[in-house]
Amino acid sequence: MSSSPALAELPQIERRTLADTAYDALSDLLASGRLAPGDRLSLRQTAAALGVSVMPVREAVSRLASDGALEVAPNRALRVPVLGAGAFRELAETRMAVEGLAAERAAERRSHADLVAIRRAEAAFRSLAASPQPDGAKAVALNRDLHFAIYAACGLEPLREIIARLWLKAGPVLNLDLRAHPERLQQGFAVRRHAEAVAAIEARDGAAASAAIAADIGDAAEFILSRGGLRERLAT
Repeated sequence: MSSSPALAELPQIERRTLADTAYDALSDLLASGRLAPGDRLSLRQTAAALGVSVMPVREAVSRLASDGALEVAPNRALRVPVLGAGAFRELAETRMAVEGLAAERAAERRSHADLVAIRRAEAAFRSLAASPQPDGAKAVALNRDLHFAIYAACGLEPLREIIARLWLKAGPVLNLDLRAHPERLQQGFAVRRHAEAVAAIEARDGAAASAAIAADIGDAAEFILSRGGLRERLAT
């Protein structure tokens, strides 16, 4: 039996949109640091939280698993991967190179509107870091907001897409770090690196912007790897 020509005119928009929405929501949880390495989720609970069926969540999870951002057990349980120390070092080095390039291009190409957004994001992070008891989870999210405000100004969408995938893996580790060691915020290393990056972008100094962002990533990675408590959660 041949299908009706009218059926060929029906685009599968809603299912694709629901899967994309689920993917975006889960990606935001990972990149903003609201999940930590080893955290577990279930397809049904995630679908219920999003108000959708399991099917679009399963599709979103499949995409995230292919990115290495989630692991799917045989029983369909989901887990945020626990990175080995070597894999974490490689991730940090890759981020330094790729995000450094994005910061360099942002300094060269940023508009006034870009600069306003970057300054606003930097001020929000700095304000939180200066509070007596900074919220580590919120700090991870604000840190992400600042970095992506910078990368939004680079003008290279493929580069931004690569960075977004890297943050799917980086966000959970940053969450774990700041939950275990909130004092790192008060030491001011990130605040100083951020200030250096913003000043370089204001001055359109691409090399300095790249160096500041790379140093920010490198400082955090060295701190994380130096803390024995984190080694209990980062596989060796």
